[in-house]
Amino acid sequence: MIANRTARYSMFALLYFSQGAVLSFFTALNGLYLLSVGRSIADVGLMGTIALIPFVLKIFMGILSDRYALFGMGHRKPYILIGLLIQTVCLVLVTLIHPGDQFPLYVLTAFILQAGMALYDTCTDGLALDTTPESEQGTIQGLMVGGRALGVVVVSGVIGLLVQRTSWSAAFYLLAALTLLPLPLVWMVREGERPAERKFQWKAFKAFSHLPVIALGLLGALYSLIINGANELVNPFLQQKFSIGYDQAGFFTMVWGIGVVIGGLTGGKISDWLNHRRATTIAVGLSLVSIGCLPLIQALPMAWLLVGLFGLAYGFYETVYFAISMQRTDPHIAASMFSILMAIANIGTGIGLGVSGALADSMDYPITFWILAGLNLLALILLPLIFQARRNALPQGS
Repeated sequence: MIANRTARYSMFALLYFSQGAVLSFFTALNGLYLLSVGRSIADVGLMGTIALIPFVLKIFMGILSDRYALFGMGHRKPYILIGLLIQTVCLVLVTLIHPGDQFPLYVLTAFILQAGMALYDTCTDGLALDTTPESEQGTIQGLMVGGRALGVVVVSGVIGLLVQRTSWSAAFYLLAALTLLPLPLVWMVREGERPAERKFQWKAFKAFSHLPVIALGLLGALYSLIINGANELVNPFLQQKFSIGYDQAGFFTMVWGIGVVIGGLTGGKISDWLNHRRATTIAVGLSLVSIGCLPLIQALPMAWLLVGLFGLAYGFYETVYFAISMQRTDPHIAASMFSILMAIANIGTGIGLGVSGALADSMDYPITFWILAGLNLLALILLPLIFQARRNALPQGS
């Protein structure tokens, strides 16, 4: 691994920064791009579904990385390099494709791009699991969550302006350049021979039969349902209440992203400083208060403050959950187990987006925010199950 701590931290932050920048484009701006060339909203939805399939396949990428080293370079580094290069090449190639006339080819390119992203994302998590001591796990996760959020901030603040003044191609070239930022640091990684206690073992998957891990998975689905369901509604709520334009919505996304960066870094430090149970309790409280206060917004200055607070709660909660997940992974299947826990959280996101939209449509935004805030109390039921006494928990638990 990289001996210099600053360089190691920078590598993990930059890998997630690159991911956040590209993901933000495909989730927030790609629809505008497709509509500008004559595609329909149905096409946008279809592409989004297809392009995100690789993130469902992350579990198999984790198993591949856990089992097989490549080119004598280790179990993580070569896969990360391959994923970054795939993403870069696809971002350059997409400038040669007109999605209005070549929509299937554009979707295929986006699918391959997302497969590359899912590969290096999975193996970055695996590398962090392999090389991070328990005392630094919260810090590493804070840097990764914060780095990804910073990527969102950059895209929200720069890409739209770049497209407006130049072209969509310029935006893709910028994203390709951002993808290459972590490459030199990844190349410096030196993975040693995997010790016996980290050799892949199929029987290690029995960890998912243990109650603390089951409860942790449920917490992942619950927190993800709550914070992503609420996040989906923030800009539409503000647009309904204050008639904000797209430019203001973009700035609110930037403020939210800055909050996530602060929350990620703060959550990481607190996770390392306090025990994980206390950090999780704080995360639950922040989520409940920040979401519950959103309906109380009466003026735009108040909105900037509360949206930033919600971003902080979002980043804090994600970081704490990821840190717990790192601690509870079995080292024999580190990347596989972590990716499964993340997949369960993603299921929660899917449910949350659908439920929050339906509730807002039938009950209006304030009541929906208060329902989502109240769901945080369910986490208090799961905490005693996750943080059982050490004699009843997994060896990695606390």
